[in-house]
This record gives sequence, C-alpha cells and structure tokens, in this order.
Amino acid sequence: MLPSFLMSSPRARIAYIHDVVMAGVSFFLSIYLRLGESWPQHVATETLTIGGVLFTGIAAGVFLYQPMYRGIWRYASMRDLVAITRAVTLVMLVFVPVMFMAARLGDLPRSTPIINWFVLMALLGGPRFVYRMLKDRRLDFRYDACRDPGVIPVLLVGAGDETEAFIRSLARDRGANYRVVGIVTRKKHRVGRRIHDVDVLGTLDRIDDVVGTLAGRNQRPMKVVLTQEVRDGAEVQALLEEADRLGMTLARLPRSTDLRAGAEDRVEVRPISVEDLLGRPQAVLDRDGIAALIRGRRVLVTGAGGSIGSELARQVADLAPASLTLFDHGEFALFTIDRDVAARHPDLPRAARLGSVRDRTRLDAVLTEVRPEVVFHAAALKHVPMVELNPVEGLWTNAVGTRHLADACRAHGVATLVMISTDKAVNPSSIMGASKRAAESYCQALDVLDQDCPARTRFITVRFGNVLGSNGSVVPLFQAQLAEGGPLTVTHPEMTRYFMTIREAVELVLQAAALGTSEDVWRGRIFVLDMGRPVRIVDLARQMIRLAGLRPDTDVTIEFTGMRPGEKLYEEVFHGAEKPVPTGREGVLIADPRRQDHARVAARMEALEAACRAEDAARALSILADLVPEHASVAAAPIAGSPPQDPSRRLAALAP
Repeated sequence: MLPSFLMSSPRARIAYIHDVVMAGVSFFLSIYLRLGESWPQHVATETLTIGGVLFTGIAAGVFLYQPMYRGIWRYASMRDLVAITRAVTLVMLVFVPVMFMAARLGDLPRSTPIINWFVLMALLGGPRFVYRMLKDRRLDFRYDACRDPGVIPVLLVGAGDETEAFIRSLARDRGANYRVVGIVTRKKHRVGRRIHDVDVLGTLDRIDDVVGTLAGRNQRPMKVVLTQEVRDGAEVQALLEEADRLGMTLARLPRSTDLRAGAEDRVEVRPISVEDLLGRPQAVLDRDGIAALIRGRRVLVTGAGGSIGSELARQVADLAPASLTLFDHGEFALFTIDRDVAARHPDLPRAARLGSVRDRTRLDAVLTEVRPEVVFHAAALKHVPMVELNPVEGLWTNAVGTRHLADACRAHGVATLVMISTDKAVNPSSIMGASKRAAESYCQALDVLDQDCPARTRFITVRFGNVLGSNGSVVPLFQAQLAEGGPLTVTHPEMTRYFMTIREAVELVLQAAALGTSEDVWRGRIFVLDMGRPVRIVDLARQMIRLAGLRPDTDVTIEFTGMRPGEKLYEEVFHGAEKPVPTGREGVLIADPRRQDHARVAARMEALEAACRAEDAARALSILADLVPEHASVAAAPIAGSPPQDPSRRLAALAP
C-alpha cells in the first residue's frame, strides 16, 4: 500500500515516478561513463537486464519509504539533500549484495556502484535545484540590492540566520517592499564579510559611519530593521534614538515562530513595540513544577475578564486543568474571555459565573458547585485616582472582598489560593495600595495560622508592578492620545514606574504559585516579581512618539498635568524593613513583611465591612489607618506638601 502522502498528492506521485525513472537511467549512464562507447563489448546483455531491473526495483522500494516527497520542490533545502543522500546510499548498500547473489556481479565493472552513486545524486538533486532556481526567477544566488529603486532601502542589524533568511526571502519575492543595502552587527569578526552579496559594513557602535557610507553610494537607508541578535531593551532604546537622529525609522523581523510556511512564505518586518523597548530577559521557568500545579486540577480565576485575569485564564487553560471556572462581575468581560478560552480549548470543561467577591453567599454557591482546588484571585479595583474618589468601593472590593474569598476557600477545602497584589501596597500613599496591603495582611495571617495543618488552604501572595497594556495602564492612554495627534499627558517629569509584559507577569505568578506550594518554608511570606529597572514615564512617552515615526516636542508635544490623588513619584516593590530573599528561581524573590495576628486582622476586617455597608467613608478610612499604619503616616504628609489631615478631611479634599 502506498504511503498516505503519495495517495493524496498527485505532485508527490509525479516526483516519485521521476525518481524511479532517474534511478534506471543512472544505472546505464554509469556503465557508459565507465566504459564509454565500447560498453556493449564488455558487459553482457543479461547482466545489463538483471542489473537494470534489480537497481530500478530496489530504488523504487527504498524511495517509497524515504522522506523525499513530503517537501515542496519550490523550497528544496539542505534537509532534502540529506534525505536524497540517505536514500541513494541505502539503494547502493542493498543493490551490491543482491546483484552479487543474483549474478555474482558478472562482468559488471566494480567501480560502477561508486559512479552510480554520484550519477543518481545528480539526477535526483539536479532537477530539484533547477526547479527552485526557475521558481525563484534567478539563475544564481546573488541578491540584487539595486533591482528596484522604488522599494524601501533598509539597514539590517545582525548578521545571523534571521538576516540570511530575510535576504533570501526578498530575493525570491520580486514584489517585496524592501531592499537590503547593508548590515551592521555587534560581532566584529563578521565586519567585511557578505551574506548573499550584501556587505557587513560595521558594528553597532559605528552605525552613524555606516549610514554615511551608504549615503555616499546613493543607498541611504530609510529604515533600520532589527533581528533577534538585538534583544536588550537599553540597546533597542539607543538604536531608536540613533535612528531618529539619522532620520530613519526602526522595525524588527518577526520571530521564527511567527513566519508563515509553504507557498506564502515571506519574512515581513513589524514595528518596534513597547515590549521591545522594555527588553527584559526571559526568565528560566520551572515548567514541570508549573504544570504539576495545574494539570488535572479544578481551577477558578476571579476577575477573569480583566487584563491579568484573562491572561491567567489563557495560560491555565494551556496547562490542561481538569476544569476552569471564570468568575467576574462584568458580563461582557466574562463573555469575552469565556469565548476566547472556548476557541483555544473547545474540549476543556469550563464554567463562566457572574458574581462579586463582595458577596460571600455567591462565592459559597460557586465554590460548592465547581469545587476548585486552585484559585487565582485577580479581582480588584486598581485605578489609583478612581479608588481615591470612591474609597468605600475600593476597600469593599480589595480588602473585604479578598477576606470573603479567603474564608470561603478555607471553608470549602481549596488547596491553594493565589492572591495578586501590587507594588502600590508598599508604603502605600493611596487607598488602593493600602487596601491591597490590608488584603496581603489577611492572607498572610491565615497562612501562618494554618502552618501546623498541612491539609489546610495555602495562601500565596504575589506582588508586582505595572504591566504593559493592562486596563488603565499608561501605554493604551498614550496610544489613544497619539491617534488623536497629541499631546501626551504625563503627571510629573520625574515620575517612574516598574513595567513588565502581561504574559511575563502571569508566567511568573504561576512560577511563584508552584514554589509556594512546593515548600512550606515560604508560609506567611510574599512573593515579589523581579521588575528590573524602573522606567521614567516621560521617557516612555518620548519613545512611543518616536515609534509612531514622529518627533517629540515637534510633531507631538508632552504636557505635564500634575500628580493625581494617591500617586507617588517612585514605586517600590519592597518595604524598607523587607530584605529581598532569593527563591532559587530567576525572576521571583521573597519579602517577609511584618505579620499581624489573625484574630486582630479579622476583627478589623469585620469592622471595615460594617463601615463599608454603612457607606461610612470616614470610619472605613480610620480602620484602614489602623490596619495599615504606614498608609496613615504617608497620608499625614503627602508628597505635595499639604498639612496633615484626618481621614474625613482627606476624603473631603478628594471630592470633585
């Protein structure tokens, strides 16, 4: 029976027939090359007949089960050459002993199999090679950088495999939008060499000279295109500024996993993103440990429709849980992430449940129904100025809501609760930050309370800073302002923040959760994600203007609007009394904040809930000051220098 690819592909069958015919031709051609025109006098007809039939038959059998017909001749490559070499060698190794047993090789010259090997290689590989050249519309491997002056001249940064693939793709595609006029690299030993007739003109630190040289040749580049050789965010930022100074835009080649294969195989450039400017190195994760936390277990995600919650839901779904429950108070957000998960994993048992973490009755009902083993708590009100203006709502959701969820998980035998916290909980100057610190304290207290009962729920808190592109983040705001032509608004010229991508943050949250459940030594402590270097918001604004192909302060202005209620100039991920402790896993650290007795924290949370239900903001803020005394001290002496205020006066000052 023919292999399935020969059964289903007419072109594969034609290629197979071609190769079998070429095998028969190669046998007789090899004898002719060895003996010349006198070959009928030296080789008997019987030997020729037996040898020709055996060789062709063996080749037909060997070729049938070799991976020579899965590839496309249009994209014949070194892998195809290796397959042909293996098949031809196997044919020879089988033919020689079979021919010896059938006719003792007779009067067949002993050098014929060796000659035949080379002839058959040429007859099988040559047509593929010629076909590819004809399809590429060229008869050599040279890349013509000047073939069309109407396309965009680009300077490639990097002299590796991606550069070679990009140039080769342009050579195949006569309708390409780009032409490569030169290459720069950080590897000095490659300067002066060529890739498909494109010169490596210099190193990254001499890009100014390289552009000048190309301008002298009337080949000045309009765009600088980065390859994966350049990953560091600081290096990308420096290149962005240099390209802007030289009047060029910056772009990047896609990752190899993003390239399309087959007849539509083209390597296109993409704009530099804010993530490229961040340039954080990829942490090495314990994938097995993360998978063990999720695989085959029932998982629930609160706040599943939010930025962090939705990415948590996607990554958890990828790890094959037994079931996934999505919990959110927003109907459309919940519908959106439920549809996304269903499209990615249609066979995954899942449930979408509307509800609020404020409602203990609803939480109990959902936990009774789905019986989760792992809960990720991402539900929160996170917009600092909005929570300042609506303190009761923020405290009810962030602090009291977390207490309800933690108690419900403990009552329903959940194995692990992972709470998502924020760097704004460190020395909080905002109600949002203080409410998250209160939530941290309650989960810490519960985790320590049950330290002698391993079967009880583990409470793991993960703290990190801003994520790029999240709801309420400055990046979407800047993008919207750029779309309107500016200006970009920044609260203070010295404002800095920590940033990481949503995907990286969630990966590290899962890593921290896996660590927290694997070792009891981390009980009562807080996992802190390594946020790298802080970024000045005004610098981020300028870089985003350049990424849009515009000039800061000329095409788009930046306005400073003044700090908003609750904001700090500098965020912190560790309190002054918290000494960072490594965990043995890159990207995840440990903080050990002051701990409070569970009974005391629970009593204050009870009073806080009563104040929230009564809409008594002054009472709620007073209880918060008792729960998080460092917030009271910051509130008493705001950054703006206003005189100390009691909670009721502070609340009144925030009213619009």
